[in-house]
Amino acid sequence: MCGELCPVMSYEGPNDTAAEPLGKPWLDALAQLERDLRRKGASERTRRAYARDACQFAQWASTHGLQPPDAGPRDIRRYVAHLSERSLSPATSARKLAALRAMFRVLREHGLIEQSPADLISTPRRASPLPSVLKTGELAGLLDSIPAANSLQVRDRALFELAYGCGLRAEELVSLNVDSVDHDGEQVRVEGKGGKTRFVPIGEMAQEALRMYMDGAPYGRKALLSDADEQALFVSRTGRRLSTSDVRRRLRIWTSRAGVGGHVSPHTLRHSFATHLLDGGSDLRVIQELLGHASISTTRLYTRVESARLRSAYARSHPRA
Repeated sequence: MCGELCPVMSYEGPNDTAAEPLGKPWLDALAQLERDLRRKGASERTRRAYARDACQFAQWASTHGLQPPDAGPRDIRRYVAHLSERSLSPATSARKLAALRAMFRVLREHGLIEQSPADLISTPRRASPLPSVLKTGELAGLLDSIPAANSLQVRDRALFELAYGCGLRAEELVSLNVDSVDHDGEQVRVEGKGGKTRFVPIGEMAQEALRMYMDGAPYGRKALLSDADEQALFVSRTGRRLSTSDVRRRLRIWTSRAGVGGHVSPHTLRHSFATHLLDGGSDLRVIQELLGHASISTTRLYTRVESARLRSAYARSHPRA
């Protein structure tokens, strides 16, 4: 039965020998888990993954002389430590722990154990990757490389100057209307997530690029319009409102031509905006407001970028690093 429930066995016993076949208590526990997952309509892929993970723990527990009622929180912690020693990622360990919680929950519901030992164990923390950020020189090279030889180029220069200069999401960029820009107040009204409105200052470079796009002749927005009543700020060659896929596609074109390596997305410009503000001494609360983050904890991600940069500079420069 264990072979049917857990066709892939990757746990090995002591001294790298094959694990002994499981005894009836563990086989019954695995069968209970399988029946419960089927009853709840879990997919075959989920059932196989849970069965494999639970079976691996059963093999480990059997090797340590444990039956289902004997396993306690301390044993689960030892098993999680065993997974870490095998260099499994926190995400993989978290998935395996979820399988154990499911199995012990079923055993508790059937009265075979009093309490699930896995419920008392914290899920291993998953490392969140640092956001991709361009250096100030790379961004200047990218933006300055966009010429002004036709209307699409003039539009793109304004589009990406505003994206970086104001830290806007792609969705926020394409939702801007002509009246979203307050030229006299040197700010842009942004409709962010959850319908929240915020006002973001527009820097000098972005203002100049916008003026050329809005008022420049013979190139600019007017040359792209097919309907004079169109309210979208950024329009395509056919005069329709740009989509987020249009923004990503045009950015790929310019980053390729500028020779900027790696994957650069509109969000990379947003991340760079926040990181460069932090580098310049801006307060984290100010950056939170400019980005439209609901929680300061989201904005604190950029302090990790700054810390990583400082550690790198220290390692390169300090004689005792």
